[in-house]
Amino acid sequence: MAPVSKLFDFVVIGGGSGGLACARRAASYGAKVAVVEGSGRLGGTCVNVGCVPKKVMFNGASLMEAIADAQHYGITAGVPSVDWGFLKSARDAYVQRLNGIYSRNLERENVEYIDGTASFVSNSEIKVNDAVLRASHILIATGGHPVIPELEGAELGIDSDGFFDLEAQPRKVAVVGSGYIGIELAGVLHALGSEVTVFTRTAQILRHHDSIIGDTMLGEMKRQGVVFEHNSSVRALRRNGDSGAPPIELSWTRTDGPAQTQAYDCVLWAVGRTPNTRALNLAAVPGVRLGATGHISADAFQNTLERGVYALGDVYGKSELTPVAIAAGRRLADRLFGGPQFAQSKLDYADIPTVIFGHPPAGTIGLTEEEARAEHGADNVKVYQTRFTNMYNALTPYKPPTAMKLVVAGPEERVVGLHIVGRGCDEMLQGFGVAVKMGATKRDFDACVAIHPTSSEELVTMR
Repeated sequence: MAPVSKLFDFVVIGGGSGGLACARRAASYGAKVAVVEGSGRLGGTCVNVGCVPKKVMFNGASLMEAIADAQHYGITAGVPSVDWGFLKSARDAYVQRLNGIYSRNLERENVEYIDGTASFVSNSEIKVNDAVLRASHILIATGGHPVIPELEGAELGIDSDGFFDLEAQPRKVAVVGSGYIGIELAGVLHALGSEVTVFTRTAQILRHHDSIIGDTMLGEMKRQGVVFEHNSSVRALRRNGDSGAPPIELSWTRTDGPAQTQAYDCVLWAVGRTPNTRALNLAAVPGVRLGATGHISADAFQNTLERGVYALGDVYGKSELTPVAIAAGRRLADRLFGGPQFAQSKLDYADIPTVIFGHPPAGTIGLTEEEARAEHGADNVKVYQTRFTNMYNALTPYKPPTAMKLVVAGPEERVVGLHIVGRGCDEMLQGFGVAVKMGATKRDFDACVAIHPTSSEELVTMR
């Protein structure tokens, strides 16, 4: 075994949002900290191939929609078109600036950044390149990566990471998967002018969310022109030999019909993600165990069963969201290095708000209606909901719905779930998330004077 090269108080494996937040908070308490990241790009999935570049593309797609709407307000804006190459270059430059900011933050706060792939030697030592690092505490925050299904020709498609490598806009796209990643990217591509077909195994989309979100978004996306192949299973991808057609031939079957084929310029896999654990040599730390889904098992304090080894973020697998990893990482650093007053510091994973940046966007916090009835009993749950047209569309010939649902429980009607779909809901959810987290009741919502004319006023005026 190579001799120990460096000693640290804390080593973080993974330079994503959660790992960086945890490392910087630990360093603020005077701990000697290292961050190990082998991709060469700090910021993890969120900054490089996730939230940040996706939101840039969402904003561009939203501008295309706004330009199309302008004529109905008497504004002449011409026929919109997108310069994909310009958009990609500007987006990538923005991401690179963020990479630099993360690097400078680590340097300013005396966190050592080590470029390399880490593997465990023991619960207090990891090997990186040819060096062995020793620390009393080691955090696994290695994130995850998209799944590519094991079927014929699957490599002809791209995953959600590959979406951000596209040098030109594909004309005809198949998106396989109807979770939030597939729905977000399908919406972006369609709004920017691509022909989009979504393949989904069931009759629904966004099945892990409340039905008001999936049903409303599905109807609106179909109205916009996105094609959905429901109850479908993709069987194979092949190169299309017809030079006059798109280059990828997709073969699929429906549960109630024969096999079919269709050619596409791009096939985008959005069928799930899996944690990055393969390179870690977890055999050297038998207390670090993987659950049924391949995520690292840890308790509410992010402790694995191996003393001094912790896990958070996508590799932990609970609420795989950037702000969750950041919050959990900071609380872990508080507990490990902040002193006795933080001995019980941990993240409360209940009632975490999140947004689907689709077209339209959707926001959700708390329990779905189905989950609330299962947890509190059907007789103890009441639902308030509304559907209306946002005033933005008062002058447009089409009237996309805004839909809202409050799920309340108990005689006090505590709000245990809030689900909204429509223009602006991505921005309005944060404040209502605070209210839900504080245990607000329907009466508390009713007591708040409405802001008129807005969509959010509907959340405090439901009957």
